[in-house]
Amino acid sequence: MSAAGFEQSADSPLAAVDVRHLVRKFATQSGEVVAVNDVSIQVKAGEVFGLLGANGAGKTTTLRMMLGLLPPTSGTVTMAGYDVARFPLEVKRRVSLVSASSGLYQWLTPREMMLYFAELYDVPEDAALARVEMLADVFDLRKFMDRRCAGMSTGQQQRVNLARSLMHDPPVVLMDEPTRGLDIVGSKRIFDYTAHLRELGKAVIFCTHRLDEAQRLCTRFGLMFRGRLHLEGTLEHLQQSTGREMLTDMFLDLMQKTVEADAVAKNDVGQEVAR
Repeated sequence: MSAAGFEQSADSPLAAVDVRHLVRKFATQSGEVVAVNDVSIQVKAGEVFGLLGANGAGKTTTLRMMLGLLPPTSGTVTMAGYDVARFPLEVKRRVSLVSASSGLYQWLTPREMMLYFAELYDVPEDAALARVEMLADVFDLRKFMDRRCAGMSTGQQQRVNLARSLMHDPPVVLMDEPTRGLDIVGSKRIFDYTAHLRELGKAVIFCTHRLDEAQRLCTRFGLMFRGRLHLEGTLEHLQQSTGREMLTDMFLDLMQKTVEADAVAKNDVGQEVAR
């Protein structure tokens, strides 16, 4: 993929994610639930950070707080140099979300869709038109650029979604389960897209429960379980610290150790109450 038409942000201090001691609690009928518990993440420009864990680990809740869609119970989030709590609109101008659940306006064509999002982000018209042409080549959209999205395949719609996410040239890209529901060809396009973002110097968080995919893509990893970030580092660092080669094995060990530790803690509490 060509990087033409985008600003290289590898040396920019704004292209970064800085999450400090993030906590999110929810009140339920049975009591308080801690969905995210003291999570800290730093991602530099040109890095792809894999936020990994099973469904329900707290990954999507963390991403929602990073985007300013959900206020944290405590902790701070800085995206592209802006505090999310103080400057939510500035953050949204500099961050893009790519998600398997993102939909397209079915009555619009890809060209109209991309120009619409460019207008939302106040991209100058000349720059927007040039970027549409460049992204049409990058994501091979030429054959259906002026066809309504309703008549396109799932793979074609996903490519439009990827192109749409780059219309405002964001320094930070968040990816939430982007390969869910895609076949081998569609998944490969996501891999190529992520490598493209890294080449451009973007700061990327790749959030997934498919650890085998993340191992191919990411430069650093954070393994999340029950709202906590338990292991973090490069693959080499994690392999050395855990004695395991594969992320899947590391995560399964982490689950077992956490469950066993919880059982011991509950047993200790029960014995203390009995006394």
